[in-house]
Amino acid sequence: MDRRLFYTLWYFRAPPWDTGISPPELIAFIQSNPPGRALDLGCGTGTNAITLTQHGWQVIGIDFIGKAIRRARYKARQEGLKIDFHVGDVTRLDKINGAFDLILDIGCFHNLPHAGKVKYVQNLERFLAPKGTFLLYGFISEIPNSESGITPNDLVLIQNRLALVDRNDGTDRGQRPSAWFTFSAESSE
Repeated sequence: MDRRLFYTLWYFRAPPWDTGISPPELIAFIQSNPPGRALDLGCGTGTNAITLTQHGWQVIGIDFIGKAIRRARYKARQEGLKIDFHVGDVTRLDKINGAFDLILDIGCFHNLPHAGKVKYVQNLERFLAPKGTFLLYGFISEIPNSESGITPNDLVLIQNRLALVDRNDGTDRGQRPSAWFTFSAESSE
């Protein structure tokens, strides 16, 4: 089944990943960093973009599912917040400009095919501010060329451009191996 159709169908119900609650890892980041510009890749219905905006951040959210973006815009209006939401492909960010202090991805990167991951990582380097942070959550796959999950090869791809600051492994709902990664645009040298 086509990825876009698969995810669009999920939004006719409540997708299991759309909890409406920002994770503690994002809250901790917000509490320990001054507000700036943030790019939420795979933003879904905008929960995390809204949380960031409520804490003083200027946020752009991108998702390839129109139904999710419409919900995100509605939720932001209900809260009286101005957030720039776009329907778009996270591997082609032609309409995005400037540098971001935070690039957030909760569950998007791990679903991209390898070629998409390469383009995505090139965009990270292009959009992340010199002292910016890339905060990534995803499922883990130990299979090097897997089309699902964050693989060891994917981590090398990212670490060729950004410095790994922190990794916290766990499981998603006690089942799938997952991890939170914090990368910095600052060199690890």
